Amino acid sequence: MQIHPYYFSPQKRTFDFATALLLLVLLSPVLFILNLIIFITTGRPILFKQRRTGQNGKVFTLLKLRTMTKNAAMLKRKYQHLNEAPAPMFKIHNDPRFVGIGKWLARTGLDELPQLWNILKGEMSFVGPRPLPVPEAEGLPPAWRAWREQVKPGVFSQWAFSKEKHHTLKRWQELEEATVVKGGVGEDLKQILLSIKAILLSFFNR
Repeated sequence: MQIHPYYFSPQKRTFDFATALLLLVLLSPVLFILNLIIFITTGRPILFKQRRTGQNGKVFTLLKLRTMTKNAAMLKRKYQHLNEAPAPMFKIHNDPRFVGIGKWLARTGLDELPQLWNILKGEMSFVGPRPLPVPEAEGLPPAWRAWREQVKPGVFSQWAFSKEKHHTLKRWQELEEATVVKGGVGEDLKQILLSIKAILLSFFNR
């Protein structure tokens, strides 16, 4: 599989940085309100921080608005039997660990807004394979993990808006490969818009 050269180009970094900076400025009032609601309803911490595997295998701290109970990581083993995603991924449709407005944040994708900071720092991109927690990344087949780690992980991808994303490990890999074989600012915008559309459709169809 050949990764598109755009993923290693200055143009992609420029697009990521400029767009993330603009969105952080525009959405800062939204982030402030969401932070306040989380603080009032569930207390601290407001942010969820987790070690994820990035480009070249470098580990970084991914940021999200906290949507789950503070001991969610410890409860993961308890709810392992409810996992709906192919191993090593972990996903529960109606996760019992959600608290406050957490479920709503996750359904709308607003919990991902702090990752704009990860993009500004150069740890992530708008489009690319989703960054996995370190143990999950280590559980991937070696060849797949090797090409994933050639590029920066992303917020959006074909996997993100696919209804088949939790079907099988093979389908997950196919969707990620389909993302990185194409490249360009236009392709990035397309992936972002399709992902947002899928999130909105999923939200209003429930």
